[in-house]
Amino acid sequence: MEKIDYLQGTDKTISDVKSKGAFLVVKSEVDNRINTMTIGWASLGFMWGKPIMTVMVRKSRFTYQLIEKASSFTVSIPEDNLEEALSFCGTKSGRDFDKFKKCNLTTILSKSVTCPIINIPGIHYECKIVYKNKMNPDFLCKEYKEKNYANNDFHTFYFGEIVACYKNN
Repeated sequence: MEKIDYLQGTDKTISDVKSKGAFLVVKSEVDNRINTMTIGWASLGFMWGKPIMTVMVRKSRFTYQLIEKASSFTVSIPEDNLEEALSFCGTKSGRDFDKFKKCNLTTILSKSVTCPIINIPGIHYECKIVYKNKMNPDFLCKEYKEKNYANNDFHTFYFGEIVACYKNN
C-alpha cells in the first residue's frame, strides 16, 4: 500500500466518484454489522485545520442505521471496472442482501479506524466522523429541493477527518 496525500489526484478522484461511483463502507459499533453503498456525491476539503471528506446518506437507507452507530467510515474508489458491483450496491439495500457476498467483495482491516475497507485496487480514504448534520430543507434552494428531494428524503451530512489515505494495488 502506497500512502498518498488526500489531495493527490483530487480531480481524478472527484471525476471517478461522479462518473462511476465509489464504495462507502460503514460498521456499526453496537452490533458490528457492516454495509456498503455506492456514493456519487462527496466533497474533499480542509476544515478545522484537518483534511475532511464529507459524504451524504439519506435517512431511508440501511447504511444510515449503521453510520448513526459508527465513529468512522471508509471510501474506496476502485481502480478496476467494478461497474456491476457499484450498480448493485447503489440500487439494492443491505436490509435485503449481503452486498459483499452478492458482489464477491471482501473487506480487510483498515489502518487507522474501526471500519474496514473493501479489498480492491484503488484509492482508499479512512475517515473518523467529527461532525454530522441533518439537512434543513428550509435552507435549500427550491431548484435543488425539487430536483433531488421530491419525496422529502433529505440527507444527513457526515464530515470525516481523513486519518489515512492510500493506494492499494
